[in-house]
Amino acid sequence: MRILVTGGAGFIGSSLCERLASLGHAVEIIDNFNDYYSPLVKRQNLFDLIQKKNVHLTEGDICDPQILNECFARSKPDRVVHLAAWAGVRPSIEKPLLYQRVNVEGTAAILEACRTHGVRHVIFASSSSVYGDREQVPFCEDDNVDFPISPYAASKKAGELLCHVWHHLYGLNIYALRFFTVYGPRQRPDLAIHHFAKQMMAGLPCVLYGDGSTSRDYTYIDDITDGILSAIDRVNGFEIVNLGNSTPTRLDQLVLMLGEAMGITPEIRFEPTKPGDVTRTFASTAKASRLLDYHPKVSMQEGLSRFAEWFKAGQGLADHTGKA
Repeated sequence: MRILVTGGAGFIGSSLCERLASLGHAVEIIDNFNDYYSPLVKRQNLFDLIQKKNVHLTEGDICDPQILNECFARSKPDRVVHLAAWAGVRPSIEKPLLYQRVNVEGTAAILEACRTHGVRHVIFASSSSVYGDREQVPFCEDDNVDFPISPYAASKKAGELLCHVWHHLYGLNIYALRFFTVYGPRQRPDLAIHHFAKQMMAGLPCVLYGDGSTSRDYTYIDDITDGILSAIDRVNGFEIVNLGNSTPTRLDQLVLMLGEAMGITPEIRFEPTKPGDVTRTFASTAKASRLLDYHPKVSMQEGLSRFAEWFKAGQGLADHTGKA
């Protein structure tokens, strides 16, 4: 199968592309190596992968129709996995127009390229952030998501709506997968687990925003890629599907568990909650189990152990500026 992956140099993207290439698929990657965090980190993610004969990299912006047309015409994909986006809840509050352009207009550009080039099957990376700050748990795909609390969350909901429009008007088969706090080797350096690991290694306190009682449904990268691979094979019609672990972990407990995995007793400092942060995330995975035969396998303890092993081997020491 020929599969085009947008944002294929990132954490989830590069992990997925490695799996796809190992399964013998022809993989086309498009990525603009933006500076949200060090482009060197993303290039390192692909260093070995792009040496493979069945992998090709296009450097470019998904908002550039010429680049998209050339990429689609050359690679002739059977499936598109659209992961490319400006990520992060807090940064989106500072740069809302950038998130609108890349995450909303870029998604429309990808969908239109799929229509133009006859690609009938698409996977769209959405986010648990679309659920907003809700009390009722677990989060189910048919819950009302009309109240996002960050530009990033709003951009992901807008992407889901665009996917439905292209399904309804043009018959594209699209699964929108709502990822729940993905972690593991290669995790973005701005995300909590990676950030806390750097603070611990530097002998600095781990700064927790709020009182430590917030919780997240942390999901290990291998479980996420399993879900995406299943969606690639099974996508039919239009569906929104959670990919989570269904076992939320409190923030203060996460820091202690990570410290144990790192062999470090962490110092914790509390600061006020940041705008855009939600109190909890908690995925219902019943629909994913039914549609995708999705059953997450990696426990939090095991996942943090694998992350710590990768980090302490020197793979996670570069920060978002590229400095060691």
